Amino acid sequence: MVSSNFHNKITANPTPISTTEFRQLRDLIYKRSGIDLADRKKGLLVTRLSKHLRTLRLTSFQDYYEHVIQAKNQADFMIMLDAISTNHTFFFREKPHFDFFSSTILPSLTTNLRGKGELDLRIWCAASSSGEEPYTIMMLVLECLKMEYSHWQSGLLATDISQSVLATAREGIYREDQVEMVPAKFRNKYFHPLPGNKLQIIPRLRQEVTYRIFNLMTPRLPFRKPFHIIFCRNVLIYFDQKTVQQVINKFYEVMVPGGYLFVGHSESLARIDNPFEYNIHPAVYQKAGPL
Repeated sequence: MVSSNFHNKITANPTPISTTEFRQLRDLIYKRSGIDLADRKKGLLVTRLSKHLRTLRLTSFQDYYEHVIQAKNQADFMIMLDAISTNHTFFFREKPHFDFFSSTILPSLTTNLRGKGELDLRIWCAASSSGEEPYTIMMLVLECLKMEYSHWQSGLLATDISQSVLATAREGIYREDQVEMVPAKFRNKYFHPLPGNKLQIIPRLRQEVTYRIFNLMTPRLPFRKPFHIIFCRNVLIYFDQKTVQQVINKFYEVMVPGGYLFVGHSESLARIDNPFEYNIHPAVYQKAGPL
């Protein structure tokens, strides 16, 4: 029989987090993910992690910090990262971007590549979250190329630091209210209904998106071929200016001349030494040179 004292030790809340403990966790998060955690997020961190500490039978955040840094895998670090991340996204978020992408960039870019005999369109969604953004991008690519798509070496690389959101993305199952921003013609074409008022992305679309866990803090991006388009939206707001500079420089290095970078509408490259030559549309940048 388990004693009541033992049971209470497991279920009791951890001791209040100290300033030192919060700074340790904040510095660890910054070092491993680049996320600059504001002081105002301390309460959120404590609230969302307390249950996990109880599950681990840890009674202080100092014990938790030591547990995370000594772990052989990053599972607990990723739980902490999920706890502070909102992962707020939806289909066709910031719709003017997708209007510009489908009406201007895709037709021009594919015509240019077709003219050079290079039927190879490389797109990277660098913060895929639960899949709404990469599936939106891929729907628009399929609509642009139509029956010709099978002749292209295309598809989409979608990455995120969180394994949990990637698992959701791969499954491609969403509630009806989560797809309300998807035009009806796309819902009918690219989703099929499931019980419980849910819909799932059709297999043909899911197989065109490759999901990989990836940390933007990786010193060198390990891609064999440069990208024509990179989406990294609503992520830079979590980084300080130094980290934004590093990430933008990495994107520039793995992009073809004339390639396009999409960032969030609330994000700007104005405060850094921006290597991109053109701001061709709100929150859309282009690398100098011919495609």
